[in-house]
Amino acid sequence: MENIFDILTEEDFLSMSLKTFRYQYENVEIYRRFVDYLNINPDKVDTLTKIPFLPIEMFKNHQILDKNVTADLFFQSSGTTQMNLSKHFIADENIYQESIYKSFEQFIGKPEEYIFLGLLPSYLEKQHSSLIYMVDYLMKKSGKPENGYFLYNHSDLFELLNALKDKKVILFGVSFALLDFLDFCNINTQTLSVSHSLSVIETGGMKGRKEEMTKDELLKILQQGFKTDKIYSEYSMTELLSQAYSLGNNEYQCPNWMKIMVRNAEDPFNYEKEGRTGAINIIDLANIHSCSFIATQDLGKIIGDKFQVLGRIDHSDIRGCSLLVS
Repeated sequence: MENIFDILTEEDFLSMSLKTFRYQYENVEIYRRFVDYLNINPDKVDTLTKIPFLPIEMFKNHQILDKNVTADLFFQSSGTTQMNLSKHFIADENIYQESIYKSFEQFIGKPEEYIFLGLLPSYLEKQHSSLIYMVDYLMKKSGKPENGYFLYNHSDLFELLNALKDKKVILFGVSFALLDFLDFCNINTQTLSVSHSLSVIETGGMKGRKEEMTKDELLKILQQGFKTDKIYSEYSMTELLSQAYSLGNNEYQCPNWMKIMVRNAEDPFNYEKEGRTGAINIIDLANIHSCSFIATQDLGKIIGDKFQVLGRIDHSDIRGCSLLVS
């Protein structure tokens, strides 16, 4: 199969998606069972809208893996030990690394040019985090001695950000932790120096630690607190090997090997027009050895060549498919 990172046109993407669909139907048992369960003839799938999208909950109950490979590495979703967590088995981590590098380079810049700081306590405290793997990899490519993670040592982060105000810095942070850090600054009446080279990339959500707010509200608070307009967002998940980035306004862009489609929340084979809200389907061709066609439980809408994420579907566990529990 051709290299997914060479995709340049919509025709390339369609061709590669159909080849990937047929390959995964033949070689990923759970996906084949799902397609057969829907009584879909794979030979008649000739457009993106005819491709069946696997419910993301399948990753909680099944090993979704190409029968031709083995996988020692896996990523696991965040959550408590009592929860049934998703696992994504990774047969070729080089694909993930290339996806990380090329997506970051396309939307932000070359990793070698930045210092990377991570304020990701809920992820650092868990094993098998794909986000920590990603930030670790970017730090490795950067090679800067100042790279590092912070848990709850907010004073150390404050001092370092002020010391690095003239250098190009990326601060990756989960939303609640970024807000906690700004609360620390306010309580201790400490003000960050204005930096024209600091970029903040928020990822994840409140994880039950803080009251939920709209993305626009969050971005405004972060812009004011960090004194920078460069408040970006990263959209990915355990079940994906690719990342979409927003450079503001909660409008995300996908790399060429990834695509967002918005389905009707009640009818999964009916797709919404641009600007209308529905449930997000993702094609991630980097998932060649698991499943590239994922039906998420996120709500969103497409705006031109970008998309917005607007929240979650209530009662997101899909009922009625025996594969989910078998």
